[in-house]
Amino acid sequence: MNKLKSISVLLFVLVSSGCFPSNDLAKQEVLLQGKTMGTTYNIKVVIGEENAQVDIKGMHQGIDDLLVQLNQEMSTYIKDSELSRFNQSNGLTPVKISAGLDRVITEAIRLGQLSKGKLDITVGPLVNLWGFGPEFRPETIPSDQLLETTRQRVGLDKLVLQNGMLNKLNPDLYVDLSTIAKGYGVDIVAEYIEQQGIENYLVEIGGEMRLKGFKHTGELWHVAIEKPVTIERAVQQIIVPKDNAVATSGDYRNYYEVDGQRFSHIIDPATGKPINHKLVSVTVIHPFSMTADGLSTAMMVMGEAQALAFAEQHDLAAYFIVKTENGFVEQSTVKFMQYLK
Repeated sequence: MNKLKSISVLLFVLVSSGCFPSNDLAKQEVLLQGKTMGTTYNIKVVIGEENAQVDIKGMHQGIDDLLVQLNQEMSTYIKDSELSRFNQSNGLTPVKISAGLDRVITEAIRLGQLSKGKLDITVGPLVNLWGFGPEFRPETIPSDQLLETTRQRVGLDKLVLQNGMLNKLNPDLYVDLSTIAKGYGVDIVAEYIEQQGIENYLVEIGGEMRLKGFKHTGELWHVAIEKPVTIERAVQQIIVPKDNAVATSGDYRNYYEVDGQRFSHIIDPATGKPINHKLVSVTVIHPFSMTADGLSTAMMVMGEAQALAFAEQHDLAAYFIVKTENGFVEQSTVKFMQYLK
């Protein structure tokens, strides 16, 4: 199946008690599900008297249409997608891009500059080199010489976006939006749902979420951050994000081992190699899922100390899980604490 690469860690939706009970027993919670970007989506919308006229079947089809369009614009797995055509082109002439692609790349460049290159959507050649992209996994670990050659193709300074026109400064540049496009998908679905007159919902695509309002019972939405282990699905921490998005990035689901050495799917653009530190999970709460998605990945690349300092400096609501000899240690910024249950 053609897909965008899914890199985020699953967050479980809980039905635990909230704090604002409702007297409106006529409200119903409707679940919409489907597949997209190589993963699944789960959407809960609350229907009451104020929006009883909503065409649920039509809305479900509208959501699917939006996600199909997103894939056709941004997938690196679909050979004739808008992004794939850009990547396959060797020309240096600016090309007009769609509004969706413009929105995502604009935010990706902003976050890349904010994180001083830790989030880099041109890192695709390195992702592919290590076997985490559309290409097959390498039979051997890349040599230092091959790494250095590939790194010459990488860098946000080689990509220019201006007035809806995108162009390469290096003909071999390759753009991969897997670190941010899934979050964008959550955002456009949430915006579409609100356009239908629905103000209480939860949108989840492959673990990335955006929530608003209350459940049909009047309770606030509760979410669980997954424990960063590969042997089971367990809860590490319950949070109450309120009207926000939640994104988690981690390196404990998507990896492989060669001769006892573990290789994560998260690549550090500075070294060209998979990350190798003790930070195993980063969760970010932000009004926009696209932004939370990109920031969680950028901080995963940074590592524990730099990520915490970055989050505090930029007043981010961020939660970190660090692996130590004595088990997992949790850290969070001051801004994140208001969302802890």
